[in-house]
Amino acid sequence: MRETVKTDKAPAAIGPYSQAVRSGGFLFCSGQIPLDPETGKMVEGGIEAQAERVLKNLEAVLAAGGASLTAVVKTTVYLADLGDFPVMNAVYGRFFPGSPPARATVQVAKLPAGALVEIDAIAKAD
Repeated sequence: MRETVKTDKAPAAIGPYSQAVRSGGFLFCSGQIPLDPETGKMVEGGIEAQAERVLKNLEAVLAAGGASLTAVVKTTVYLADLGDFPVMNAVYGRFFPGSPPARATVQVAKLPAGALVEIDAIAKAD
């Protein structure tokens, strides 16, 4: 069984993909970039503001799929500049205190809409 998840509390998909898909007891969340869901525009303020917006968007998608940040088992962080890692990591730590999920972080050549950061996630969904 496969169920798509959609919420207006996170940016709409900017391509032919779902915000998330529930299957086999897991929620597979597509990568979130720092678009403000109300305006559809990129947030201003550099990597700290962008990382925070990405994680809030991810939190909204998780909630729409019946999960939460505490249910996340794996994330992948994509950075346009690995030099932004310390700031992103500090923001990430505020959203995943205690026992954080497994994670990979990679630098990429370019992200959608000129974003500095994108994060996807897999969560256990009851």
